Amino acid sequence: MKKFISLIFFVVLITGDLYSQKDEIYDKYEVFDSHFHLTNYIQKGIDVHRFLEIMGDKVGRSVLFGIPLQQQWSYMNSGEDAPKYYLDSDAPLYYYSFTDAYIAMQYISLTDEEKKRFDPMITGFNPTDMYAADHIRRVLLTFPGVFSGIGEFTIHKEFVSSKIAGEIASLKNPALDSIFSCAAEVGLVIILHNDINKPFPKAYTGNYLADVKDLFRRHPDASIIWAHCGLGRIIQPIKDMAASMQEFFDDPGLSHVNFDISWDEVAKYIVRNDTTVQVVAAIINKYPDRFLFGTDEVAPANQESYLKVYRMYDPLWNALTDDAREKVRKGNYKRLFDAARTKVRAWENANKN
Repeated sequence: MKKFISLIFFVVLITGDLYSQKDEIYDKYEVFDSHFHLTNYIQKGIDVHRFLEIMGDKVGRSVLFGIPLQQQWSYMNSGEDAPKYYLDSDAPLYYYSFTDAYIAMQYISLTDEEKKRFDPMITGFNPTDMYAADHIRRVLLTFPGVFSGIGEFTIHKEFVSSKIAGEIASLKNPALDSIFSCAAEVGLVIILHNDINKPFPKAYTGNYLADVKDLFRRHPDASIIWAHCGLGRIIQPIKDMAASMQEFFDDPGLSHVNFDISWDEVAKYIVRNDTTVQVVAAIINKYPDRFLFGTDEVAPANQESYLKVYRMYDPLWNALTDDAREKVRKGNYKRLFDAARTKVRAWENANKN
């Protein structure tokens, strides 16, 4: 009973602190960022204090994660030409677990007030490994009070998946189910990158939509964000995509799934012309609780480059209702990540040694 009372007090304390942020952060800033990489594919980037300067008076809160994959510098492949991006070399990518410790230490270096603006995410695990869930729990207990979610991590991604050394990730792998179950148990937000289709699809190839929905249905208690709505550089919207996506809104078994509209590669599809803007705006206006804005920027040099995607969406912002615009820009982020903070802190407190 004493432990239970202490846990309730802890949750109330955390909840009260989060509530106080509305005046401090929510009303003061223009947008929150649900998808941001502090480091790149060779684990280099910018310091979190520099990122705060770049966020400036525009971005109030942001997730904080690196990239879980490291591009190998294979001298036999590229010699003295060091790759800086995964397309710069034919050498493989490999999972880089130290990213979680690096992100945690960046966050810990902030003041208490600065910490309120960030939601760090765990990414340094291999989604084909049945021990991946143990890694997630270990990171949480090693760095209590830090992380709010897992991701962005990848299962199927154009040009990336085939480069990763070792076993190929799959939506049907029990290891992935164990990761989702762990996230649901702890209360972590999941940000998953999985293309909706294959690159350059042929008439005889199937897309990934059915398998994605099956995965999400298997984990109804998880808080899920499907990154980029499944789109990518060459992964275009599938035929009748609006109708295909409607099932996410009609099916109660998929009501826990949200979508981010991060990445300039996604924005190019949405703001292509007035028709595409109006089609997407109509969906978001009808289901405003299911979408979040994110930049998907990687270690930007300045605020102008950081907010490029946000500015690209001006036609969409103008087409949304006031309520939908507010929720996509900030409200849905606050709702999902505030809930995650409370649940994860309570889990950490209940499981600490």
